[in-house]
Formats: sequence, C-alpha cells, structure tokens
Amino acid sequence: MLEIKNIYCSITDSDLDILNGLSLKIKEGETHVIMGPNGTGKSSLAKAIMGHYKYQITKGDILIDKKSILDLSVDERAKQGLFLCMQDPTVIEGVSNSEFLRTALMSKTGEKVNLYSFITEVEKSMKEVKLDTNMLHRSLNMGFSGGEKKKNEVLQLKVLKPKYIILDEIDSGLDVDSLRIVCDNIRDYMKENKDASLLIITHYPRILEYLKPDYVHILKDGKIRKSGDISLALEIEKEGYTGIKDGQDE
Repeated sequence: MLEIKNIYCSITDSDLDILNGLSLKIKEGETHVIMGPNGTGKSSLAKAIMGHYKYQITKGDILIDKKSILDLSVDERAKQGLFLCMQDPTVIEGVSNSEFLRTALMSKTGEKVNLYSFITEVEKSMKEVKLDTNMLHRSLNMGFSGGEKKKNEVLQLKVLKPKYIILDEIDSGLDVDSLRIVCDNIRDYMKENKDASLLIITHYPRILEYLKPDYVHILKDGKIRKSGDISLALEIEKEGYTGIKDGQDE
C-alpha cells in the first residue's frame, strides 16, 4: 500500500505550503484519480511522492508498505517500486534509449542484464506501444514528438515493471489514437500485474474511459475536498469545480 498521511509540502526555501494536510491511501491493485483546478497542487503531489529536490515535506509522512520513504532519495524510492510517468519527459542528449533503459533496469534489480534478452523484450514492447524500434538507439526523447515522449514513458514502465505508478497528465497533448495506445498498454500492464497500483493525475475524464478508476478525488487548495467514483469526474466535466467548496473535506 502507498499511504500519504496528512502531508504539508512547500517549495524549497519558501514558507508557502502547496499541499495542506493531504491524506490518501492507495491499496494493492487499486486505481485512483486526482483532478482539480490549475495550480492546486496535483503535479506537486506527484513530485513530492517521488522526492523531487524542489519540494519539501514540512509535516506528515509518505509510506510504502507502512515504511516511511521520506529519507529515501529519488532512485531509492524507484527501487521501492515507485514510477512517475512525467507530464513533460526530460530530454537527455548523448544517452540512448537503450543505454537509459538497461542502466535503469540494472540499477533496480542489482543484476547484470543479458543484452540479447533485453533487446528482444524491449523491441517487443516498442511494437506494442507503436514506437519505431530505431528510437531505441536515439538520444533519450531527443527530437521525439509529444506523443512519442509519452509512449516512451510507457515503454519504461513496461520494462521496469514498477508496483506504484503515477501518471502525471499523461493524456495531455495526445491525439485520440495515441491516447488509446498508451491506455491500452497501461491497462494490459495492470491486468498482468494485479498487485500494481495506479494514481492518475488529469484534467479531463477522457482517459478514464480507458482506465476505469476505483476512486476519484478532487484536489483544491492543496487538499482533497471530495471523493467518489467515476461519476464524480463526469460531474466535474459538466459542472466544473465551482461546486467544490473550501473546507469540504470527504
């Protein structure tokens, strides 16, 4: 279980809290969704969970299987099974997709990776996400389109096989076909890895047509104000966030 316990989070060297007493439990096999207005702390939550250096937890705790991860570095958290599909994936010139994936996999498992088995598996996964296998030898995300970058994030997910997956607006900038491909692969991954959990951060319920959530949460002013099922996401799409009042904490 991934548990967020009453966390307050601020930008490093700032007294302004972005998250204000946010709590959330994501159990094994569950899919949760976080929605909310711009600037309310959705992406900040994702980065705080992963241990981004610009975000400081000033109060509360984040636990994996009842053990705090606050003192762990980003790579140590990844080894605990955390994985973030980034909203704007980083470009790393001079490091090929193949080198990046193989190094990350060796770092996670602590074991040498058989090159032939690795290439075979990665090329299979690339075909499933509809990425040209030539991209395996190109610099990480260098010259990739927005859709290709998001598909490459899903490729990393399929290779690294994390247990706790955070999708930070992975649907942004995707056309209809690319969204379907991305979601189909994530859905298949969740079916094959039934102990994996998923946290989706999004503005729009379209992605939820593919990735059926167990719970939908509305984040406003740095705190979850309302929770429900997928009907809550449809209500927000129709009515907006104006009906979610400050202090309405469920």
